[in-house]
Amino acid sequence: MRHNRTINHLGRTASHRKALLSNLAVSLIMHKRITTTVAKAKALKMFIEPIITKSKEDTTPSRRNVFSYLKNKYATTELFRVIAPKVAGRPGGYTRILKTGFRAGDAADMCFIELVDFNDVYSQNKGVAKAAEKPKTRRSSKKKAAETAPAAEAPAAEAPQVAAE
Repeated sequence: MRHNRTINHLGRTASHRKALLSNLAVSLIMHKRITTTVAKAKALKMFIEPIITKSKEDTTPSRRNVFSYLKNKYATTELFRVIAPKVAGRPGGYTRILKTGFRAGDAADMCFIELVDFNDVYSQNKGVAKAAEKPKTRRSSKKKAAETAPAAEAPAAEAPQVAAE
């Protein structure tokens, strides 16, 4: 029984689990979306959310603190330059887990884990922009062409009648 066991040990030693979560976090920061098992994704979510919160304050101590977890200077730079400004107004919940089914080899429950503000499908700004645009179809372009042609002929037909009088 679990009895107040809050950490999923993922069947690994402490050092192996620490390295695994660090590498998963670096991959998530660099690629914005990764595929993994649900258990690892939930453990990664608990690991990376406080790191992203620390990255909102761009100071030398916070950079060193984040680097001590990630151990990758490129990921740390990406986190502070690209991700932190985008999530600055968000009070938490920086990641999303989307279940995708089962792995073929061992039937492990698989999922995507992604950074919420970097998904274009769920982004509100993209949805508003697409709703504002009118869909372009062939039918509408033919209809516009048909409407403009008689309008152009009508003034030309009236002009000779006015001139004849």
